[in-house]
Amino acid sequence: MFGLMVRFTCKDEAAAAAFDELVARTGEQIRANEPGTVIYTVHRVDGRPLERIFYELYQDVAAFDTHESQDYVRSFLAEREQYLASTEVDRLDFVSGKGVDVEH
Repeated sequence: MFGLMVRFTCKDEAAAAAFDELVARTGEQIRANEPGTVIYTVHRVDGRPLERIFYELYQDVAAFDTHESQDYVRSFLAEREQYLASTEVDRLDFVSGKGVDVEH
């Protein structure tokens, strides 16, 4: 398993709304086309309306690479920048968990 946790901070409320729309469109494509993407969730942060947390879990690094190579993901990566004030990315090495069947 390979994962990411990403914190995005949007520029303002209008940017946050546009970012959420972009995320929703991209998420539809991810759900429909990426069997190697195990979890792809987006969360608003309570008390911080401009922040979003992404939690992404992939079967392996190859599945992540496949995700990153998709046209809709590449479009997302290019388009998102206009809405964001900052981005923080943590790469995660899976240890254990509940809700995901894995052999580790």
